[in-house]
Amino acid sequence: MRFEFPEFGHQTETLVAVIAGAILATIGGFIATQAEAMLYRRERERTAALMFGEVLASLRVLVRAAEDSHSRGEPYGPLTMRLLRSARREVEAYDRTRPALSDLRATDLRLAIHGVMIRINLALDGVLEARAAEDRDGSFRYLLTLAPGIEPLVRRLVPIAGQPISPYEEMAHTPQV
Repeated sequence: MRFEFPEFGHQTETLVAVIAGAILATIGGFIATQAEAMLYRRERERTAALMFGEVLASLRVLVRAAEDSHSRGEPYGPLTMRLLRSARREVEAYDRTRPALSDLRATDLRLAIHGVMIRINLALDGVLEARAAEDRDGSFRYLLTLAPGIEPLVRRLVPIAGQPISPYEEMAHTPQV
């Protein structure tokens, strides 16, 4: 059985087929664009998670090494201060890439990362810029209380980044200095 269109003019069937094709092509284009946008957002989120995970993991290793070197010999000797300046550079790397934080969809994770980085920045500034020994010690102790909060953030970023956690665990448990 064949459906016939009323004859409004020559080639009415062709006109209907062209219109139907245009509608289907538009729908297909819309779906493809949405799929591409979703994949692009996911890739940006993975990249952001990887980047912030690496910054946080490096920061945790540096703080652990600074804690270890602080407990040996002169508390704020050259090695400890170099390690703390390196940690400060990791915070600066975070600051430069902070706009990518918005690529992470989990609001609580974004806020937790930003909150810990602000506090670590303040603690590092206190240690590196303090004139009085007791101010430096207070800032250093504060930094050490913040450091354990880094690992849970890294663990939350690992699945988003699509990376295995084993390299981080090896780095986190390797004896420092």
